Amino acid sequence: MTHVLKRAALLLLTCLAIGGCRAEPAPDGSQPTEGLPSDGATDASTFWNSATIYFLLTDRFENANPDNDGAGRPSDAAVLRGFLGGDLAGVRRRLDEGYFDELGVTAIWMTPFFEQIRGSVDEGTGTSYGYHGYWMRDWTAVEPAIGTTEDLAGLVRAAHERGIRVLMDAVINHTGPPTELDPQWPDEWVRMEPTCVFSDYTTTVDCVLVDNLADIRTARDEPVDLPPSLVRKWTNEGRLEQEVAELDAFFERTGHPRAPRYYLIKWLTDWVRELGIDGYRVDTTKHFEERVSVELRAEADHAFEEWKSRNPSLVLDDQPFYMMGEVYNYFMSAGREFDFGDRTVDFFDHGYDGLINFDFKGAARGPLEALFSRYSATLREGELRGVSIVNYVSSHDDPEPYDRERQDPFGAGTRLLLAPGAAQIYYGDELARTLVVDGARGDANLRSPMNWGDAEERSDLLSHWRKLGRFRRDHPSVGAGAHRLLQEDPYVFSRSLERDGLSDRVVVALGGEIGPKRIPVSDVFTDGTDLVDAYSGVSVTVEGGQAELTTDFEIVLLAERR
Repeated sequence: MTHVLKRAALLLLTCLAIGGCRAEPAPDGSQPTEGLPSDGATDASTFWNSATIYFLLTDRFENANPDNDGAGRPSDAAVLRGFLGGDLAGVRRRLDEGYFDELGVTAIWMTPFFEQIRGSVDEGTGTSYGYHGYWMRDWTAVEPAIGTTEDLAGLVRAAHERGIRVLMDAVINHTGPPTELDPQWPDEWVRMEPTCVFSDYTTTVDCVLVDNLADIRTARDEPVDLPPSLVRKWTNEGRLEQEVAELDAFFERTGHPRAPRYYLIKWLTDWVRELGIDGYRVDTTKHFEERVSVELRAEADHAFEEWKSRNPSLVLDDQPFYMMGEVYNYFMSAGREFDFGDRTVDFFDHGYDGLINFDFKGAARGPLEALFSRYSATLREGELRGVSIVNYVSSHDDPEPYDRERQDPFGAGTRLLLAPGAAQIYYGDELARTLVVDGARGDANLRSPMNWGDAEERSDLLSHWRKLGRFRRDHPSVGAGAHRLLQEDPYVFSRSLERDGLSDRVVVALGGEIGPKRIPVSDVFTDGTDLVDAYSGVSVTVEGGQAELTTDFEIVLLAERR
């Protein structure tokens, strides 16, 4: 892959220590605690179950460069089915302003940045373009409508300087649909039928995910030539010789046949090798063979180590590459196995450290104690010990989010950010961005523009998400600790984490009265311990096994003052 990256300039950058930016006072004046160790001593499951991942559609987040809007595509799309102008420069601007720091974000996951098909299709929902990033034209180039390779490289560097990881959305299952401007790839590369019906393994894997979406023949082992459309494109761009030379070197090093999946593995891992991408969110995980993810993970690990060896001053810590799978409709209540109907597959045993948890949005509607205690037990002593799950309340393609009408945005934040396991904030959750748009059809409703204009009006809501997010970031016991009920009414619980030399304890009270409060903490903190409530900023010293304090909120987030 030809990237204009100026590696010498990369090496001159001095990456801040992972705790450096986090030690800055929060906007409310409170002092964050240290959070997880930055030396890699904490195991991956603890690290990632403590994570807060911010997921955004780049085209919908913020438009910092109107000159690249749509990259020349017509403006004839159906409602929310075309490019709206968001770009990498917009993400970078919010990053530099500290927006993600204030939310306690530890990783950013952006929709795929690969160059998208030029034409449009009508999926029964109106004229649609690849604004979402999942209709690949070229895995080796950045989509011009969202920016350049230099924009992406700068964004990754800036995130790392703040101790924030970057997760790349890795698509290996399909190309974009063919259009009048985008010829179908050769039959040796893709299939166009049958359409998946999801009744068993074969009708989920050996098929086209949706009509007209070209399915990569990932099971094929026989060599194939480069698609003619890519050869023409790279020739016109003056980089065919370089791309071919890099492919030759890859196949010589690995000994892999020139089968379709290995081309894609090479292209996907190049971004890790060149930019220091910290992990993948792997798209449509259950729609290709498990051996593909094993092979992808092996090459990604190799690429990550190569980047770290070349850029020692930019390395955050010793945490390994992270791979999170989207197994649509995976419920953590099912344990490690996903049931295809005629067979089960343990995706955790095929390269994945974590899976997106489709269970949470429904479980969050029930009693909090039942939710928190079950999740903690499953992740710490149950079948999912040693792996991570990623919870969410809304996403880009789930038609049944926790709160579609945004009637409970405060409760959504409380449930998500205090739950055991990793938390995935979908852009705008923190501002109750609308998920129902007049004229939009299907999943377009879930992809409205980021509602920055509501930030002042909904400042109390944003403050709520920020306080909880920073508390979660600064106290890994929230996501990875042992849960214990201390009091039923008002609801009080503790989380404690003792692992790999890390000791962290918190007590959380929810649903109490505004004003004076007496919170039982004797099972967690001894008399004389100085505590601070991260929600109000009020300090208190434990006396008689109680923390007595007066605040203007119903929530209390207690931890030792450090």
